[in-house]
Amino acid sequence: MSAIILRTARRSDLAGVVKLLADDPLGQIREQYADPLPEGYGRAFDAIADSPNDTLLVAVARERLGERVVGVLQLTVIPSLTYQGRPRAQIEGVRVATEQRNAGLGGRMFRWAIDRAKKRGCHLVQFTTDKRRPDAHRFYEKLGFAPSHEGMKLKLE
Repeated sequence: MSAIILRTARRSDLAGVVKLLADDPLGQIREQYADPLPEGYGRAFDAIADSPNDTLLVAVARERLGERVVGVLQLTVIPSLTYQGRPRAQIEGVRVATEQRNAGLGGRMFRWAIDRAKKRGCHLVQFTTDKRRPDAHRFYEKLGFAPSHEGMKLKLE
């Protein structure tokens, strides 16, 4: 098994990140992994990389032929007036490669994000999860997350 490191994503990781996002029943509907990638992915990556409140974390497997992205999550620190002006952390776009699931990588990535949120003074970590992902819900609850709120979304396209 290859060594897996966690680090901030680089522009050169973008295709691997999009491949992970698309390699999922829901991602197949909304993502477009192609060569070349649609330009929107590059613009979004640059905006995340340039933002002091955003971090795109990748888990990278170091293999004989180079590195391969096997996990990703985006952490955003949101300034807030609630909780006496303490920020909150939002986690988005979490994916772990199929062959890496149930091996502890997802937990490792979430612990990294939680630790980072604490260091930034956040009072809570939040995220939304699709109701069609019961395995993911069990995983999140094992990490200590509680389904305390009902999420609402309005699709704008």
